[in-house]
Amino acid sequence: MKKQSAGGGAMLVFCLAIAAWGQQDPGPRAGTSAAGGYYPTLNPNEQTFFTQAATRFQEVTSVSGNIEAGSGLGPTFNGNSCAMCHAQPAVGGSSPGLTSPQNPIANPQVALATLDQATNTVPSFITANGPVREARFIRNANGSPDGGVHGLYTIAGRTDAPGCTLAQPNFAQQLLANNVIFRIPTPVFGLGLVENTPDSVLQANLAATRAARQFFGIGGTFNTSGNDGTITKFGWKAQNKSLVVFAGEAYNVEQGVSNEMFPNERSAVAGCVFNSTPEDSSLMTNGDSNSPNYNTPYGTVSEMSSDIINFAAFMRLSAPPAPAPPTASTQNGATLFSKIGCALCHSPSLTTGPSPYTGMSGVVYHPYSDFALHSMGPNLADGITQGAAGPTQFRTAPLWGLGQRLFFLHDGRTSDLLQAVKEHSDPDNCRGNFSRASVRASCTSEADGVIRNFKTLSPSQVQDLLNFLRSL
Repeated sequence: MKKQSAGGGAMLVFCLAIAAWGQQDPGPRAGTSAAGGYYPTLNPNEQTFFTQAATRFQEVTSVSGNIEAGSGLGPTFNGNSCAMCHAQPAVGGSSPGLTSPQNPIANPQVALATLDQATNTVPSFITANGPVREARFIRNANGSPDGGVHGLYTIAGRTDAPGCTLAQPNFAQQLLANNVIFRIPTPVFGLGLVENTPDSVLQANLAATRAARQFFGIGGTFNTSGNDGTITKFGWKAQNKSLVVFAGEAYNVEQGVSNEMFPNERSAVAGCVFNSTPEDSSLMTNGDSNSPNYNTPYGTVSEMSSDIINFAAFMRLSAPPAPAPPTASTQNGATLFSKIGCALCHSPSLTTGPSPYTGMSGVVYHPYSDFALHSMGPNLADGITQGAAGPTQFRTAPLWGLGQRLFFLHDGRTSDLLQAVKEHSDPDNCRGNFSRASVRASCTSEADGVIRNFKTLSPSQVQDLLNFLRSL
């Protein structure tokens, strides 16, 4: 056989790379939802708590509870229930959309704009087929850092908000100024396992890959609490310490409901505040009219607890998403996932610590995340700092449940899994022999080296990798 020239070898690699990008995302996995239930080892009391908490998670909120059952909506908001945004492929998941064959729900934020005679205009970045989104502004008008959520809608015009005239933000103007970034809902399945993972486990997991990560130019650090210095794990930038904090922030920011974690009303302008604060709090007497202990100081832990405690319990006691049965293709894809370096950030396995909940102690689980922060370069940068997470940094997104998700990356910019992989890299800044430190230093995304490896895979290998990801 004629020996291939060095130039011919380079051309072969180039052609394989082009062919690799031609492979197709098999799309959301069909069949029944592989998530949404309680953790299978829970005892009957814990199962009841989960079930009642799940009901609260789905409760629809109005301004004062006179229209929909919940109370405290607004003055600004992005949704009127947790389950409105966390819906795909089941309650607790990520954004719904008409692209789902199992759950063909249009983006509910469109109809929400005028629900109950509200007078909102749907922003250009909210579409029927697109993801549920929140909008954050990068800078304030004076140029100082902002980073906060600006509610899509206000309660102005609603039948339960007489006299409120609060206007929506001028999103068109902010879009023209390149001052808006988006985030989509993160799935909440199995988060009790994540919450109960000790810092020492996460630190040891990161340390175990240090040498390999350094070779690929991958860093990795944890976001931490400014109070006690411990690792924070929840949110796109791992900015929240616990599931209760996570729930409290979301309730306040996304629905506008003040609560025991975030007791102040947002955008509390005159004429738009209708309730005392906090609007969500623990009960002195049982307010569940369906309970045999109605209007007494007794009831289940769910009945007596605030909404945010119930939301946290729903997340904490939920089972992780179940992967599809393995095939030869997905098994090969799993091997390639590790071989090319994906697993250096998307850690396949972690172990919980001792848990007060039945069967959740010492559990080896498979989130495909190290829960550390990594710099993803200018292509994915959002320009926002949260805690120790800088403008280009994000928590490694857990991949469990990926097989049934519709939208990818922090802003939901694509529903194509292959495109989402490609978006991890800024390839123009990562060329040449990657073993050279000077080349590694020029890479602006920590994933550049891994994507470089990905581009050398054959078309069939790329398809196996995509099939593996869609099996999770």
